[in-house]
Amino acid sequence: MADFTLRATTTLSYDETVATVRDLLDDAGFGVLTEIDIKATLKKKLDVDVAPQIILGACRPQLAHVALLAEPAIAALLPCNVVVRSLEEGGTVVEAIDPDVMMSVAGEGAAADDLRTVATDARERLAKALAQLPGTTTEGDN
Repeated sequence: MADFTLRATTTLSYDETVATVRDLLDDAGFGVLTEIDIKATLKKKLDVDVAPQIILGACRPQLAHVALLAEPAIAALLPCNVVVRSLEEGGTVVEAIDPDVMMSVAGEGAAADDLRTVATDARERLAKALAQLPGTTTEGDN
C-alpha cells in the first residue's frame, strides 16, 4: 500500500498527545475545524471497544482558500486529517494526511501549480509540527 501519511510516534500518553498536537497545529497556523472521537463513535454505533483514537480536521484558511480558487473540487480533500491513536504497547501515534496526496489528483497546468504550492506549504508545516512532539520518532517527513 502506498504511504499517504506523515507519522510520528511518541512516548506521551494519549491525552497529553492530543493536547500537544492541538497546540502544535495552532503554532503551525492550523485551526481544528472538526473532531471525531472514533472510540466513542464505534462504541455508540457498533458497541465495540477500540483504543482511544481521534481525528482532528485541521485547516489553514489561507492555504485552503488558494487551493479552492485553483480547484473547487479539492474541497473533497479538505481539511487535513490528523489522527491521534493510543498504542497497545504504550505511547501514541500521530498520523497526518500527506498533502502531497492531493497532487496525485491535481493534473497539469496553472491550477496544479497553485495546488503544488499549497501542498508543499501544508506538508512542511505538518511535518515540522510532528517533529516537535516530545519523545518522538517521525516517518514520512524526508
